[in-house]
Amino acid sequence: MNILTLDQIEKSYGARPLFQDTSFYLQQGQKVGIIGRNGCGKTTLLRMLCGIEGMDKGKRVLANHLVLRYLPQEPVFTREQTVLSYMLEEQEQADQVWDLQAKAKSILLELGLTNWQQQVTCLSGGQRKRLALARLLLWPADLYILDEPTNHLDGRMSQWLEQFLKNKKAAIVMVTHDRYFLERVANGIVEISGGKCNRYNTNYSGYLKEAADRMLVEQASQRKRQAILKTELAWMMRGAKARSTKQKARIERFESLSKLEKPQETQNVQLSSMATRMGKTTIELQEVSASFADRILFHDFSTIFLKGDRIGIIGDNGSGKSTLLKLLAGILAPTTGNVVIGQTMRIGYYAQEIPQTKSQCQRERDWMDPDLRVIDYIRNTAEVIVTAQGEMTASTMLERFLFSGQEQYAKLSKLSGGEKRRLQLLQVLMQAPNVLLLDEPTNDLDIETLAILEDYLDHFEGIVIIVSHDRFLLDRNVNRIFCIEPSGLIRQYEGGYSDYLQKAQSFAKQSKENASQLASEKKNESLPKQNQKQWRNEEQKHEKKLKFTFAQQKEYESIEEEIAQLEQNLQQLDQDIATHATDFVTLSDLSRQKQEMQEQFDQKMERWIFLEDLHTKIIEQNSQ
Repeated sequence: MNILTLDQIEKSYGARPLFQDTSFYLQQGQKVGIIGRNGCGKTTLLRMLCGIEGMDKGKRVLANHLVLRYLPQEPVFTREQTVLSYMLEEQEQADQVWDLQAKAKSILLELGLTNWQQQVTCLSGGQRKRLALARLLLWPADLYILDEPTNHLDGRMSQWLEQFLKNKKAAIVMVTHDRYFLERVANGIVEISGGKCNRYNTNYSGYLKEAADRMLVEQASQRKRQAILKTELAWMMRGAKARSTKQKARIERFESLSKLEKPQETQNVQLSSMATRMGKTTIELQEVSASFADRILFHDFSTIFLKGDRIGIIGDNGSGKSTLLKLLAGILAPTTGNVVIGQTMRIGYYAQEIPQTKSQCQRERDWMDPDLRVIDYIRNTAEVIVTAQGEMTASTMLERFLFSGQEQYAKLSKLSGGEKRRLQLLQVLMQAPNVLLLDEPTNDLDIETLAILEDYLDHFEGIVIIVSHDRFLLDRNVNRIFCIEPSGLIRQYEGGYSDYLQKAQSFAKQSKENASQLASEKKNESLPKQNQKQWRNEEQKHEKKLKFTFAQQKEYESIEEEIAQLEQNLQQLDQDIATHATDFVTLSDLSRQKQEMQEQFDQKMERWIFLEDLHTKIIEQNSQ
């Protein structure tokens, strides 16, 4: 059953056509991924599906009583309210309060939002996107339309969202550059190309195979058509006499074949490896630490980057990944320690966001002046670049990046966000760097450009360091992972993201088993007898009937946040103790506070282990 249709639509922006006489339809329960080159109209299509944006021609048909929810690429918040009140503002019935609050908090925790009383106006851009996503997932709908839902999500969050959406019976239409996400969630792909919506009823890997097969068929058809045309042309050249019906038919066939349009060949971004020679001294970090607003992001990190290194940097949002990249780029100085950069190092830094003002740019040539022409933006970096194919002018390189001659003389203000990012990538590569620092490149580059970039990196002889939440990109391109942990320690793992995940999960499992064993040993020793008796009674009670009491449910929903707060307080006390190491009076008071807080932390951890174990048993019981 079709629940939403765009029929025979046309849409243009000025003289630039986006869609030409094409249709889109969605059936109940389908999960469709929209892909296509930056600027092809993916976001515009989503907005037309939502009814936010109109069409030049065609019609939009919705099923009766369809409930639709939309996640824009950049959510806008217009009211002063807290995170939790924003989540619950659609609530109507008072008897829903408890259940909705519990569900809302659970989703917020999964998406890394723990301060529920924080004003939404104080959130970062990434936090706002995750908050908008959290509210969308809280409320039921028949259709969810999502524009880049995995932007600003780390690997764990993306995996949680994958499972959440896979379990939803609702239909989903999404634009995302996360190829693992498309592979595991989508059961249909719509590729926007040449103003058409080409549908593939399969996941991402199935789409790749079918698209390749379709291109081969089109190429074979074109070769056959050319052979027929040559035969017909030879016959015409011999002087066809248009008297007989047979001769007239043959002439008409020649004319109709001549008028047929050739199958449109997809232009690809073409990159050639271009790098400056690298000397013996590369980049070295010596006991480097970084802080932000009195908070230590990471500390005492030392490493040497070698030619050919492929490093992926991961960690929670706000852990300091971009800060580490800026230290390597020389944009920021470390709080402590040294960053040594060799004289022959030429660093190309692809920033996470396009600077909105000239004052935000580190160099004048990086400023994307809206009144500047596309070609002048590239010429400000280099007029000519030496590649594997020889010298290339700025204009030639722009053509390889799919900016036609006419588009090269357009102003930057006319480009879409994705096209600006593609242009920004070219500007970085035109510097012929031997060190590439890429900060979240998958956030705005289309899949096609990413695939070509990955191929470029395969032949790049310099150092590549990538900050990314894109699991596919990390598996495809890196051979070592630097993980910035909440404690500020940077731990190294050999291999790609999947290798890291396997090792980290094994490490976490072992740590939890050790903590559980330690808690069991200490329970009867350290806790008051009254608490021992109370917990034993609870265990005996739940051996017969596995169900949370009201108080336990409430405690279980808040205990992780309490533990996180205690852990943060302990870290702050450690920093205070280090600061006042010579002040024995203050040091004594801080040590006493830490001992008391450590006891609270240990008891909370033991209680969490009990509740988590009970929760697991309840789930197992209900699934039987």
